[in-house]
Amino acid sequence: MAILLAGDIGGTNTRLGVFSREKGVRSPLVAADFRSGQFPDFITIVREFLKGVNISTDAACFGVAGPVMKGAAKITNLPWIIDEKKLGKELNLPFVRLLNDLEAIAYAVPLLEPSDLHTLNEGRPVSEGSAAVVAPGTGLGEAFLTWDGTQYRGRPSEGGHVDFAPSDDLERELLIYLQEKLGHVSYESVCSGPGILNIYCFLREKCYAEEPSWLSERVAGENDPVPVIIECALGRVYRCDLCVMTLNLFVSILGAEAGNMALKVMATNGVYLGGGIPRRILPFLKNGRFMKSFRYKGRMSDLVSQIPVFVILNPRIALLGAAGYGFEHYQCPNIT
Repeated sequence: MAILLAGDIGGTNTRLGVFSREKGVRSPLVAADFRSGQFPDFITIVREFLKGVNISTDAACFGVAGPVMKGAAKITNLPWIIDEKKLGKELNLPFVRLLNDLEAIAYAVPLLEPSDLHTLNEGRPVSEGSAAVVAPGTGLGEAFLTWDGTQYRGRPSEGGHVDFAPSDDLERELLIYLQEKLGHVSYESVCSGPGILNIYCFLREKCYAEEPSWLSERVAGENDPVPVIIECALGRVYRCDLCVMTLNLFVSILGAEAGNMALKVMATNGVYLGGGIPRRILPFLKNGRFMKSFRYKGRMSDLVSQIPVFVILNPRIALLGAAGYGFEHYQCPNIT
């Protein structure tokens, strides 16, 4: 019975699990989450995890937040470099594979169940058509799936780093504001956790909405104020117009870029929103702004209106995909 160590390595969280071929990728033998920034490197997290796991593993596969080139990757939002060969030696494993974390999510899409998804647009899915994944979190990840005649294959992309294209006067002003601060402005600059903060600062500094004194104190006291902004937009305890406006603008831009991705890969079998942010801001994704921007594609508006759109609710989707990819490439095809 093959035993696989799998992981999802992100800029904020690292998720690890041990899987058996017998139980399948949806039922890890053991799993744990770690805060990435609290560790000097990835191998330290792996060793910490394996200390409490009395299971011998045969192989490993990790989804990583960054491009994988010749078996190595630099994590985009961490000072980590991860290499398959070095990991193999350090873990004493004959088989170690790295793949982009969005590619891992793409590999998991065919394994998703109805409870893993929330539907934003039912559309008219085309059997064996391409699908796309757009995942705002610490960064903005994108990937897609194509049908190879027998099954879907995940394909990596670094599309989140393409130029941000504003679609109205407010977004044009946002672009100019960020160009002065950042130089190049990508979609990741406005469609990610840091992107939410960029939008918030823009709206505050340009006086589109007032920042209350109680919120100023909370934001100033946080290393990462984005969860506070989301909380105050959702109004679970306090509600703030500035935070609401921030998320509304974020959702509109995200909808436009998801529609762009749908057109680029002709994602007629669906667009899937992954990452840590969409499931946390579901009320804002459901208020109509996202789909309005998604459909706003001129002559292609009718086409994108027919594309299904889903929010992935399962927080371990990339871990599931990494495990599935690992079993498939470790000559274990009978994975459930």
